[in-house]
Amino acid sequence: MKNLKISALVVIGIVIGSIISCSNNDSSNTTTAATDVPAVYKKIYGTTSITSDGTYIYIKTKDLPDHKSAYYPTTNALYEAYSGTTFGGNTFVKNPNSIIEQTATLKTPLNPVVASTHAATPLGAIGIAINGVAFFNQYAGPNNQVLAGEIATFDKYYGHPQNQGVYHYHVEPLYLTTVKSTKSGLMGFLLDGFPVYGPQEENGTVVTNAALDVYHGHTHATVDYPNGIYHYHFTDEAPYLNGNGFYGTPGTISQ
Repeated sequence: MKNLKISALVVIGIVIGSIISCSNNDSSNTTTAATDVPAVYKKIYGTTSITSDGTYIYIKTKDLPDHKSAYYPTTNALYEAYSGTTFGGNTFVKNPNSIIEQTATLKTPLNPVVASTHAATPLGAIGIAINGVAFFNQYAGPNNQVLAGEIATFDKYYGHPQNQGVYHYHVEPLYLTTVKSTKSGLMGFLLDGFPVYGPQEENGTVVTNAALDVYHGHTHATVDYPNGIYHYHFTDEAPYLNGNGFYGTPGTISQ
């Protein structure tokens, strides 16, 4: 009888263990990391959490820049009035929007690969910077208008909020390239999982559009990926960050 009781307990334990295992293997589970997050993602410091299920990386952010901006409410410690120049030597002209805290989750492939069909980047967030701020593409809303009309509204660190308060960078995030990192450092990731770097190579060479493909990237080794990886670069001319769509298959972003 004692052996029967022990056997029954073993069976119950196996069943419970199977249920737990099935639950943890659900790819929709964003709170439990079934695999370690690669060390490179620890460079993304401006998030509320970064986890992985072994297939995707889940990055949660409030999308609040950690630098001063004229777009913060005047009651915020990071508010700073500004009347200088911005990207391209334009005189700053403040738009009517203010930075508003967001609740966003980016789901990007853990192991990105080139896509057979390259999806166009949409208006809105197409990736995330290491300080948790969104990357936007080279167009202005609502109808993929040329960005030139908005450039003067970029603050001293080359970002601005849209009408829902989402602060973002279309061009080089100057605070990251000059304060938190370097011109050749890792700037973040696009939704397809491929990394984004600043406007210089590690040897100090300025990256030009001519050095990049139609998606605004190329492949070679970096300090973060010594075996080489496809990666995007910021440049000082359109399309600034991304060209004719994502190089890989994009994940998703949810609010």
